[in-house]
Amino acid sequence: MSAIQVQGLRPLSGKIEIQGSKNAVLPMMAAALLAKSTTVLHRVPAIADVDSMTGILESLGCVCSFSDGSMTIDATAVSGTRIPECYVGKMRSSVMVLGPLLARLGEAATSFPGGCVLGKRPIDLHLYALQELGASIQEAGGMILAEAKKLSGANLVLRFASVGATENAVLAAVTAEGITVLEHAAREPEIVELCAFLSAMGAKISGAGTETIRIEGVQRLHACEWTLGADRICAGTYLAATLAAGGDIAVCGADPRSLKAPLLLMEAMGARIRADEREREIRLTMRGRPKGFSAATGPYPAFPTDLQSVFLAAACTADGESRITETVFEARFAAARILRDFGAQIWLSGQTAVIRGSYPLKPAIVRAPDLRGGAALLAAALAADGVSMIDGAGHIERGYEDICRDLRTLGAEVFTIHS
Repeated sequence: MSAIQVQGLRPLSGKIEIQGSKNAVLPMMAAALLAKSTTVLHRVPAIADVDSMTGILESLGCVCSFSDGSMTIDATAVSGTRIPECYVGKMRSSVMVLGPLLARLGEAATSFPGGCVLGKRPIDLHLYALQELGASIQEAGGMILAEAKKLSGANLVLRFASVGATENAVLAAVTAEGITVLEHAAREPEIVELCAFLSAMGAKISGAGTETIRIEGVQRLHACEWTLGADRICAGTYLAATLAAGGDIAVCGADPRSLKAPLLLMEAMGARIRADEREREIRLTMRGRPKGFSAATGPYPAFPTDLQSVFLAAACTADGESRITETVFEARFAAARILRDFGAQIWLSGQTAVIRGSYPLKPAIVRAPDLRGGAALLAAALAADGVSMIDGAGHIERGYEDICRDLRTLGAEVFTIHS
């Protein structure tokens, strides 16, 4: 497995184009199963999770090709209904295939999904939605077996605004008979983009981006061509890394409106933000040390849990005390304990981390615990006085196309070392 070597105390400077959205492309790839023809996606990030989803689709009978950021998915001959366990263990988004498989073939089987170790992360809301739409579901030997002779519209009420459950419900409902109303739906920008993509395939969806999504089932969908929007979490990662490292950067492609809560927090921390919605560009200037802050994660439009870890790293370098409360996943402070190896002062109490900042941090040799935690360790290494090594870079590669290349573009001394 590869590692990342970082020479710290190099302020970041320059402009970077942000990759296509990881959190949008994976459900779109699953949605391609709904069309008995060829779907083309552009600006697809070359990340490990896309490779895993490609493997799943090919195991089900799709013919996939990927070149220069464009993904072609021919789902004409799909016949498989079981998701291989080797992919399920790598990526929790594999569960997203259940809805489309049920809608197209009437059955689906998978083991419980893996991915980052972020707590229990139950998929009961996914299963609830599919059952309400007419699927019968059995759990045996660690497997989920789902069958449905016919899916029918239903009134669904999610007890939590789960992004994945919202996506799975929409994917299953677009070709179900009748009307589905999904209450307490997730509102993330990736939900809006997925629904726009499905509408381009012929789906009838309204209310995306609100708490109530209405879906009028259609008999069939047709394939389409789609260009992905920028990855707002990737953009937020590089901006937050600049809080820790200092500097002046611009990220291009991401819609500032999709990062409203993080940008407001960055300004409160002392950064200067200039956001251009029309040009899709965000510029951040960080002179001196960021200020301490308080934040709590939550469903969109609240502060995103996917940026919690990298802001935690920035808090370790801040002038003063910070407090971060995690309300989405119960085990997302794995990076907090490892950040102490950089000399960070962090105390954990339940779902809240209290951080007393100091600068510079000391260099460390650490291992990435998960995708976003790995990015946080990289941000901390940028603020360390010396050379740090981050092992387990494969976790980071699940979501960032080439984080070392991007940071080098911004002036960092960051290199991947392959063992």
